[in-house]
Amino acid sequence: MKGSVRSQNVTKKFGEVVALKPLSLDIAPGTLVTLLGPSGCGKTTTLRLIAGLESASEGRILIGGEDVTHLSATYRRVSMVFQSYALFPHMTVAENVGYGLSVKGMPRAEVKARAEAGLETVGLKGFGTRLPSELSGGQQQRVAVARAIVLEPEVLLLDEPLSNLDAKLRRHVREEIRQIQQRLGLTAVYVTHDQEEAMAVSDRIIVMKNAEVAQEGTPHDLYDRPANAFIADFIGDANLIDLEVTQSGAETEIVLQGRRLRLPLQSAAIGPAKLVLRPHHVRLSHDPAPQRFAAEVTYAAWLGNSVQYTLSSDGGPIFAIAPPQPLPFRQGDNVQLGFAPEDVRLVPA
Repeated sequence: MKGSVRSQNVTKKFGEVVALKPLSLDIAPGTLVTLLGPSGCGKTTTLRLIAGLESASEGRILIGGEDVTHLSATYRRVSMVFQSYALFPHMTVAENVGYGLSVKGMPRAEVKARAEAGLETVGLKGFGTRLPSELSGGQQQRVAVARAIVLEPEVLLLDEPLSNLDAKLRRHVREEIRQIQQRLGLTAVYVTHDQEEAMAVSDRIIVMKNAEVAQEGTPHDLYDRPANAFIADFIGDANLIDLEVTQSGAETEIVLQGRRLRLPLQSAAIGPAKLVLRPHHVRLSHDPAPQRFAAEVTYAAWLGNSVQYTLSSDGGPIFAIAPPQPLPFRQGDNVQLGFAPEDVRLVPA
């Protein structure tokens, strides 16, 4: 199917070093899928294999149903947006956008028309005569996106495209990239180490660790149903608290800091596990209760849109986020820490 990307047991080795363990992916046409993970996890290697910039040691890669495993990058219908923009400083913006079309031998008038259309698509109409040095970082990145999409690729590949921008500009440009991808119906594979960025732009996220897939799913799936402690901690902030599962079934019985609790969760295994408690699900009070635990506030900060606390407890340090309000708890206060049973998850220890 046009625009689909499929890898079948693809591996990549550099000598004795395994950069990518057997990887099988199935990316549907018109979707934006993000490869997310820490440095060295294999995400950029995967992108370069799809692009044809690296050759697979084993396995097959199919784009639009066509086996492209042994095709060079030149013959794959993909375009890549690089982290560094890779614009030619001596060329105008329009010449940069049309460069790939010129290399293919397209008539000059058509190159100009398509370059202008590409610039209009990314919101830079009228910028064609400028040099890259006359643009902001966000505008330069949009030029790089325009240069990629005028080639009419089946698949758009983006390698850490926002890492050179400041935080506020990153939010703005990622929204623009997502809107362009959806408007044009492009299949896109996006690489980043920033979990917030991944959650903001993706239909699906593939989290990688140690050269293989740790978990994949929608942003909501990964945040709300992490498969393990690594995913819980990597996708958003999480407090991971040691406990013991003593009974499983439709409900799960746990022992947490010496107290026996029942949770409306299914747990597959009896024994040690971890409780995943998101910071905004931590409930603080001055009043003791059977399902609350003693803690001490070691840090409190009012940040305008939220109040953040670090707490010391028998289960270890706890990070909590509360709605904006005058600080009800201050450093040194003894408090009671609780949570709603439906707000927590269990993962293997």
